[in-house]
Amino acid sequence: MPDTASAASGGRPAGRSLPDTESFAAAIRAGDRRMLARAITLVESTRTDHRAAAEALLEALLPDAGRALRVGISGTPGVGKSTFIEALGLHLVDSGKRLAVLAVDPTSARSGGSILGDKTRMEQLSRRPEAFIRPSPAGRSLGGVARRTREALLLCDAAGHDVVLVETVGIGQSETAVADMVDLFMLLLAPGGGDDLQGIKRGVMELADLIVINKADGDLLPAAKTAQADYRSALGLMRPRFAAWKAEVLLASALRSEGIGPVWERIEAFRQGLTDSGEFDRQRADQAVSWMWRDLTDTVVESLQADAELRAAAERREREVRDGRSTPMAAARSLLEAFLRRGPEAARP
Repeated sequence: MPDTASAASGGRPAGRSLPDTESFAAAIRAGDRRMLARAITLVESTRTDHRAAAEALLEALLPDAGRALRVGISGTPGVGKSTFIEALGLHLVDSGKRLAVLAVDPTSARSGGSILGDKTRMEQLSRRPEAFIRPSPAGRSLGGVARRTREALLLCDAAGHDVVLVETVGIGQSETAVADMVDLFMLLLAPGGGDDLQGIKRGVMELADLIVINKADGDLLPAAKTAQADYRSALGLMRPRFAAWKAEVLLASALRSEGIGPVWERIEAFRQGLTDSGEFDRQRADQAVSWMWRDLTDTVVESLQADAELRAAAERREREVRDGRSTPMAAARSLLEAFLRRGPEAARP
């Protein structure tokens, strides 16, 4: 059974001492699932010493990453994402591929807790030794992905997985960040056009490389075919993301394992088309740069919050903004200037 080290520990690696970077990296390259789980827990940790160890590990493994196909899957609530991912995952492992699933669960805004139940929802897939399923809490991250999903992707890639699936928490206002870290973004929808079509954010539709209408079976099959025609018409009004690929709409029934093979065939066609045009590598390079800037932003905020003097200044500025004595722009500029004056001392979260 695949190891899915608990992500409910607040991002704290187990109490055992960490191996040295090269031993850690070697174990991951060799496909040690337990060490891969520990590595993901390490990169999710907020401790300063763990952050330094995680950066060293990622640097060591960077040359080993880049071979896995990264697929993001988002969808409306109740569409059957977990069932679909299990059906697709079983299809992949049956065809001889090694698979990793990074399943992001929503975090409660009140308690901070997360269900982390994807392993139980993918019972058959979780028993396959070729599969690695890792649930992670979304925390306060936007875009339906966890704070360190990019790092987890790199680790799974370096561990030799052929495909990495990223399941997001669902469609929402900021449910597009996953498209900036995967090769193909798949939108999973339920049968029904018309009003349902109006409820899908245009921004999400524009990012979709593949739309799959799930539950296309039995009495729902006619509705699924109608939805397929509606979504095809909607996509015809949008500019394609890539010159070498136009988004497609497919039908599938995850519960009956129908249409899963054709979905994978189109995913492979997508990769081949973008590889031949050179867009595949360009997208990966653009995503790496985007990752750099996003991490820089997060690091600055974390550093500001970790410094007692800057944190106190931030609290004062917050009160001024709340009371209408300062604009948010002026308060932000003041905090940035204070951060820069603090120098290297403030740059260590």
